[in-house]
Amino acid sequence: MSRTAAWSTHLAALAAGVSGLVYGWMRYFAEPADEFALVNHPLEPTFKNLHILLVPLLVFTCGVLWRNHVWRRIRAGLTSRRRTGLGLALLLAPMIVSGYALQVSTSPNLRLGWMWIHGISGSLWVLVYLVHQLSRPGE
Repeated sequence: MSRTAAWSTHLAALAAGVSGLVYGWMRYFAEPADEFALVNHPLEPTFKNLHILLVPLLVFTCGVLWRNHVWRRIRAGLTSRRRTGLGLALLLAPMIVSGYALQVSTSPNLRLGWMWIHGISGSLWVLVYLVHQLSRPGE
């Protein structure tokens, strides 16, 4: 995998992860300054839009990563960091599908379900990505 592809993936993961975690905190944990406020934090809509605009970059780089990194390592029989790599691959689908479904669902119950799936799978993906990057290549 080229350095450009690697750094593009790291930057896309950082941008999507930070924007999503900050938006999630603002949306679900921050207390509004005014009891009649429509949002919990004034920057909440900005981070939501930022997250929605940045995530396609992560999806694209994960596709490039699959071709240039994951599939080559599987075919070569390399097992270094395989558990965390497979964890990332398995969490990617529910994270992406739930993110898009969350945007188009109109039923409050469906939105709540997609919100939980997206929040859990996205947070786990960020955590596993960090573990994958910080672990030594021989592990």
